[in-house]
Amino acid sequence: MTSIDDLIPFERPYDAAALRARDADELARYAADPERHWYRRRACVEALAGRVPEPHAPALLDVLRNHGETAELRVALLDLFADRAELLPWLRHPDRNRDGQYGLCQAFLKARGVLGDRTATAELATLAAHPWSRWREFGEAGLDALADRHGLPAVLADLGDARPEDRLARDRLRHRAGQDVTDSLADPDRLVAHQAHTLAADPERLRALLASDRPVEAALWAVCALHRLTGDTAEARAWDDRLGRPRVEVPGLPEEMRHAIVHEYAARCERDTDPRWRVEALRTDPPAPVDADGRLRRVTEALEAAGIDFDPPVSAHEDNGEGEGTYHVIELDEDSLFVSTLGPFAGGTDTDDAPARPVLEGAGFRWVDQATRDTVVTGLCVYYFGERGPLKVDTLLFYWQD
Repeated sequence: MTSIDDLIPFERPYDAAALRARDADELARYAADPERHWYRRRACVEALAGRVPEPHAPALLDVLRNHGETAELRVALLDLFADRAELLPWLRHPDRNRDGQYGLCQAFLKARGVLGDRTATAELATLAAHPWSRWREFGEAGLDALADRHGLPAVLADLGDARPEDRLARDRLRHRAGQDVTDSLADPDRLVAHQAHTLAADPERLRALLASDRPVEAALWAVCALHRLTGDTAEARAWDDRLGRPRVEVPGLPEEMRHAIVHEYAARCERDTDPRWRVEALRTDPPAPVDADGRLRRVTEALEAAGIDFDPPVSAHEDNGEGEGTYHVIELDEDSLFVSTLGPFAGGTDTDDAPARPVLEGAGFRWVDQATRDTVVTGLCVYYFGERGPLKVDTLLFYWQD
């Protein structure tokens, strides 16, 4: 018979069906064995779902409680023993909140929700509002379990509506129960309004809101939601016209750069971005497709004609050794030249007096001077190395993320 080790190779995905066909006692013994690799032990735990041999439960629970075991294995065991009410006192102990292993505190909190612990409701709402989707899903799973066990009214009463996190949780649970959350498009917190626009499901309710006396931001979220449901850009633009085409004014941001930036980032901006940016992306046509190779040829030909020595262009990925970006870099003798992929924009580390500046301007590029580079694009929140706030023009035109 094929061994468990052979069924769970490290170099490729394992055959979950074949593993689940193995004897449950054999899997349980393997999962509890500290001499085995955690990855294979976790696979065995997952294969035991719904069929834990009771004689082996104490040994597996000891693994779960052992701080020295790998976090991934312990999380899998939490899911395996999700129905064990005897775990609740241990999960509620303050030490669980101090467990430094990656993801354990979040998993403990989810488990409390799954076990019906209503004292975890507020913490689960906080977790469900987390910007990282993995932790958000843990919080949502715990809240869903609470609602399924105790009923939606009880959980909504526990949540209240004082915090944005509470209102986020309330609306998601209400939507899950089939209730309409269009009213939350007018919530003063953008995270709540953003979620409401992703959950809105009735175009006619959205049109009614747009035709009513409502805050401008609520109307803009309604425009975004309506476009998501219908795909009708003409209707979105017509509503934007009726609203007066509100937009975020950014002094010092040239229109050509603004146009390139909004169409690059509006579709993947963060939840608390001002909805004016989202609607502006619907309002305007995207830039023409970029011939990146042709643009780089123009740069290198202009530099050669000017007698400036340079190294061949490399992408942001190549320059940093990983990740992706929106620029190419060309090393000169005493400067680095950056050429954006978003439009005919270039700049250097010597921003205002670089010898390459007149050369590139003569070749049809717009030089991004220091004042422009330092301009913050207000209200457009973009992920950048763990931060989710507005960024400078410099970072947006010459963006890189590992």
